[in-house]
Amino acid sequence: MSQRIDFYQASPEAIKAMIGLEKQIARSTLEPPLIELVRLRASQINGCAYCVDTHSSDARKHGEDPRRLAAVCAWRETPFFSERERAALAWTESLTLVSENHVPDAVWEEARPHFSDTEFTDLTLLVTAINGWNRFAIAFRKAPE
Repeated sequence: MSQRIDFYQASPEAIKAMIGLEKQIARSTLEPPLIELVRLRASQINGCAYCVDTHSSDARKHGEDPRRLAAVCAWRETPFFSERERAALAWTESLTLVSENHVPDAVWEEARPHFSDTEFTDLTLLVTAINGWNRFAIAFRKAPE
């Protein structure tokens, strides 16, 4: 499969806007391991090979346990994740699959105790951003390097 276009070169201003989202996420109080778990889970759901490869690699570089990374796709069935991480993963799945579930109250109620209003907003921005990056990479066939 070959890349359709290099979207970084095709529209630097569009990518600059996406990078603006990333800068806000980096300024947030969300912890880096949680950020990478969210990015990885959304990318798995969307089937984005480039982003799965990138974010699993980034997580390992930051010291994430490979066993946890391998279990992200089955996080509900493992003891490897904190309640806060589980809440973030549930929120990620619900937002990524929003057309199927419209973010049920049960997901909100499960996650609410674990995040402040600001953190919830930043978490939602994080999920929005990675879903956007997934769509760029999938649409234009960006492959892992």
